[in-house]
Amino acid sequence: MDKDSNKATFLFSGVMVVIIAVLLSVAAISLGPYQQRNIRIEKMENILSSVGIETNPKEAEKFFATYITEQIVLNKKGEAVKGGTPAFDIDLKKELDKAKTGNADKELFPLFICNKDNKSFYIIPVRGKGLWGPIWGYIALEGDMNTVYGVSFGHKSETPGLGAEIETETFQKQFAGKKIFDEKGQFVSVKAVKGGATPENAHGVDAVSGATITSDGVSEMVKRTLSNYVPYFKKTKS
Repeated sequence: MDKDSNKATFLFSGVMVVIIAVLLSVAAISLGPYQQRNIRIEKMENILSSVGIETNPKEAEKFFATYITEQIVLNKKGEAVKGGTPAFDIDLKKELDKAKTGNADKELFPLFICNKDNKSFYIIPVRGKGLWGPIWGYIALEGDMNTVYGVSFGHKSETPGLGAEIETETFQKQFAGKKIFDEKGQFVSVKAVKGGATPENAHGVDAVSGATITSDGVSEMVKRTLSNYVPYFKKTKS
């Protein structure tokens, strides 16, 4: 066969495509378990971060097992669901998406209970939408199931210096001490206030300047996700 012919060129290209595809497939299969483990480790770190426990990939699993004493799966009524998918493995996005298909009554919500300094904290995952993509995080409540102890937020593609500020300590530390229920026991959540929250506002934090849509996204994310846990909080406190 003439090596300079079109047929030879196409044959060579086809063989190379097949070889590269096989190599990529092998790499993906072999690296898959490591990638999944890294995702789990990062999730553990983020959960612990919401209660002020900083760790690293090498110690995350040990710290998680030490501090997270209970993991519960809740239904829409605030009842614990036994069996099925473990709380840690529940995909909150998929659960929240059930409402779009008329299956909101089948949603399941993970709850992590942490024991730190002989005190219990309730850690709730939250998920929503920012300006450019998904935003997510964890909110830790104190034993009264009302006072925010800490938060940990993340994002996919928010603008650096603007919406991406939700990931900074400066923004997140504002949530500490805020209340999700008012004086009458009604759920009101915590809201990012444009222009700044007043010191006496027990339910407000300063919104990120110049990032109104992302700040509103945080407010909506926190309120919508936390509302699913209100039945559990009320049942447990009563």
